[in-house]
Amino acid sequence: MMSRTYDYGYNMMGGSGWLGGVLILVFGALLIAGIVLLILWAVRASSGHGTTGGVPPAVGVAGHDEAVATAKRRLASGDITTDEFNEIMRALGE
Repeated sequence: MMSRTYDYGYNMMGGSGWLGGVLILVFGALLIAGIVLLILWAVRASSGHGTTGGVPPAVGVAGHDEAVATAKRRLASGDITTDEFNEIMRALGE
């Protein structure tokens, strides 16, 4: 009488050998990297660093003065017309 051998245990998936081990290592490393990146993103989002959610940062006095100076410089050099300069000044609240 012949006995049936069931291959439960080591190499039960058909003998993928070293390729199976490499694939498991690669997918494991990708999983760990993804978890680390997710944690970093969550920490940055909760601490206020990183992106502002699509809202541009508020322009301070120095930024406003720099914008006015740039507009004046562009008008003086002929890069923009007087109408464009006036439009920029209206947008800046001047």
